[in-house]
Amino acid sequence: MTASPSERLARLSWPRVVFVGLVAAFAVVTIPTLVDKHSWTGVTISVAVTAILAYVYLTPKRIAARFLVPGTILLLAFQVYPIGYTISTAFTNYGDGHRLTKTQAVAQIEADSVIEQPGAQRYELSVATKASDTSGAFVFFLTDPDGKVERGDASGLAPVPDAQVTKDQFTGKVITAQGWHILTGIQVNGLGPRLASFAVPTGTGFIKSVGLSEAYVGHFTMTYDASAQTMTDTRTHTVYKESGGEFKAADGSGKTLPIGWKIGVGFKNFTSVLTDAAIRGPFLRVLIWTIAFAILSVLTTFGLGLLLAVVMDHPRMRGRRLYSSLLLLPYAMPAFISTLVWSSMYNKDFGLLNKLFGTHIDWLGSPWAARGSVLLTNLWLGFPYMFLVCAGLLQAVPQELKEVAKVDGASPLRVFRSVTMPTVLIGAMPLLIASFGYNFNNFNVIRLLTDGGPYPSGSSTAGDTDILISYTYRLAFGGQGAQYGLASAISFLIFVLVGLISYTGFRQTRQLEEVYAR
Repeated sequence: MTASPSERLARLSWPRVVFVGLVAAFAVVTIPTLVDKHSWTGVTISVAVTAILAYVYLTPKRIAARFLVPGTILLLAFQVYPIGYTISTAFTNYGDGHRLTKTQAVAQIEADSVIEQPGAQRYELSVATKASDTSGAFVFFLTDPDGKVERGDASGLAPVPDAQVTKDQFTGKVITAQGWHILTGIQVNGLGPRLASFAVPTGTGFIKSVGLSEAYVGHFTMTYDASAQTMTDTRTHTVYKESGGEFKAADGSGKTLPIGWKIGVGFKNFTSVLTDAAIRGPFLRVLIWTIAFAILSVLTTFGLGLLLAVVMDHPRMRGRRLYSSLLLLPYAMPAFISTLVWSSMYNKDFGLLNKLFGTHIDWLGSPWAARGSVLLTNLWLGFPYMFLVCAGLLQAVPQELKEVAKVDGASPLRVFRSVTMPTVLIGAMPLLIASFGYNFNNFNVIRLLTDGGPYPSGSSTAGDTDILISYTYRLAFGGQGAQYGLASAISFLIFVLVGLISYTGFRQTRQLEEVYAR
């Protein structure tokens, strides 16, 4: 017998119904905002995700999908989308001076060029909104020197009868207005860029705010000709033409306007890494050190971790639990704190290392000493993890094989080399590959310990201890200006390099397993 809709609804567990209700409520709240911003892609995604979750969790037979769909959505949102966005950005000129669309850039250049008309009158200004907050559209209430009040918005000026407003008896500034909420000085100050870019058109120019309570009549000094795709400076009569996402002077002087727009540049960012001497030199130097840093970090941490695990595994070893607990202390402490402690220990004048050994070494001031310091600190941070891994793997080594090898006359060293080590390597290889990938992008230890320094003479972009990820970070957020497109291109190259190296490592692991399986 077929169940009625009410019976099917009753069978649904209330947590699922509540969850779907919360998802639907979130969609109801966000979709109007997305519509206001004309983000149709966001609207489509919100509707699709809500519909999929409602179908999966309100349909009794979709049990497996209830576990797969949330993970898939989170994977797409936090893994696939960021990777896709980074790759797409790598093929653009996105960065300082090229953050806007062309329409936004033109509007911004024109808005920034507005200057006050000589001899024009000023107005007493009050900013008002329909609501009590500043989230919605606002208008200007303007009082001229004769006491006449006008209301200005993006469409122009409109007269306001005195009966509809209350004015300050000394300045004439509007204090209250029927149907409008006059903003306070603090609220007006919080409008920031919105207020700075707002202008009320007039017959001869524009009215813009100056300060919090005054407005002036201004006019554009930069005008855009859409048909010719040129920007003209009316003061100097310099004509700027569109070229490569920015306006360049047509007279060949090399002048460019400070605001450009985002465009696609193809493989320019990738070829710059290989052809631009200013980028190629630092990039290759940083790449070599990155590979060396990752390999040496893995080898040293694994080597020390394995040595300590073998010592702790010896049957005659006393106090194993105490020693093992002490060895895990670096792993228990936050890496952030440990790195800062090591940074203070490397201080040339007051650091513990120089005080302890009676030396005066500039540990972080010379290239090779700084690199050694980074490796030593990373060894301290990484060996406890390898110690845990190797201690567990040593327990998995078949004791029968060791006994057979000893019966055949093999020395302890030969037993370790021929029996123990291959078994440990097979189990540890995936973790060693993962450790290589982690250290290849180990941003924290570089940032906190040396910040990439010391820097070669004449270079402030790539230091001697910079790895690719810290170099990319400096390109994207450095003091010389953000270059998100170039940084994204290098990030994509890092992604490919780590992927290829990891793939090769896993293939070698399978071959190693096949050899010892025989």
